[in-house]
Amino acid sequence: MSFSDYLLKIVISISDLPTVNAILNGISALFLMAGFLFIKQKKVTAHKTCMLLAFMTSILFLISYLTYHYQVGSVRFTRQGWIRPVYFTILISHTLLAAGIVPLALITLYRAWKEQFVKHRKIARWTLPIWLYVSVTGVVVYWMLYKL
Repeated sequence: MSFSDYLLKIVISISDLPTVNAILNGISALFLMAGFLFIKQKKVTAHKTCMLLAFMTSILFLISYLTYHYQVGSVRFTRQGWIRPVYFTILISHTLLAAGIVPLALITLYRAWKEQFVKHRKIARWTLPIWLYVSVTGVVVYWMLYKL
């Protein structure tokens, strides 16, 4: 048993990770919205804090997500009927955009860190709505897969 396996058994079980992932996605979405509202009010320090917290929350989500799927594999959506195409439409759009949000977020944060604010604002106009969509649909996918 590896140290991470041991730690997971003590702190939380592997079956808890989907719920943890949904919570982390929800928290990330809240930080993103708060960060957006702060920058609209010209509260730059609060904006930076929220965006860094959103990024850290998303990194924790990614670690937890990969740990879960490394241990469990893929989880099938077993519901039938009209909900099935709705689920897969949300899942596919979520997955495609999630793959793109990592480089977008990194470039956006890098440009802010380097104080390239004109370039930062240009890419942030794309990064924020995509990141927010991915975070919110992550919670929706969790709910449809595990709670519906």
